[in-house]
Amino acid sequence: MTDDEPDQPAGDTAPPAHLAGMKGMDLVRRVLEEARGAARVQGKDVGRGRTSPAPRRSAPTSRRRWSGPGPDHRDPQLLGSATSELAKSRGWSTRVAEGAVFGRWRAVVGDQIAAHAEPTSLHEGVLTVAAESTAWATQLRMVQAQILAKIAAAVGDGVVTSLKITGPVGPSWRKGPYSVRGRGPRDTYG
Repeated sequence: MTDDEPDQPAGDTAPPAHLAGMKGMDLVRRVLEEARGAARVQGKDVGRGRTSPAPRRSAPTSRRRWSGPGPDHRDPQLLGSATSELAKSRGWSTRVAEGAVFGRWRAVVGDQIAAHAEPTSLHEGVLTVAAESTAWATQLRMVQAQILAKIAAAVGDGVVTSLKITGPVGPSWRKGPYSVRGRGPRDTYG
């Protein structure tokens, strides 16, 4: 050992000259890049995870893939994305979108409209909305195009094609499944 060289433990080796000035993560990244480059030169598939030997019970051509450092379909998924994939695979997407109109009504139309009107039914693209007064029903009819645009942006285009806005319903004299046609009880109010 010469006087110019620093004292190093017997097991350590000095980094190559082109890596001498690097420290920490820069050194790690550079070494990793060089290792990947060497693997590519050898014809190896780099960056997509490792492959394991073929399982003993299966044919030698099948290979199992182990998860690598990047995202994979086998990684834990968010509940929302997992349920949307399930709905797509089962053909439930339209039913889920129709249910979202009712479930997200307040977020879609806003607190003010939701406080005075609520959806009651959705049949073949026609959403029936019941307003609490005739004044609110008139206001909703004037902003019907904006409401349809908000619904389309929130749950998808084509789920709701038109709105049927109704006001409050007056009292009915019909009680039960059978009724008699006419003006109602005239002896009391007549």
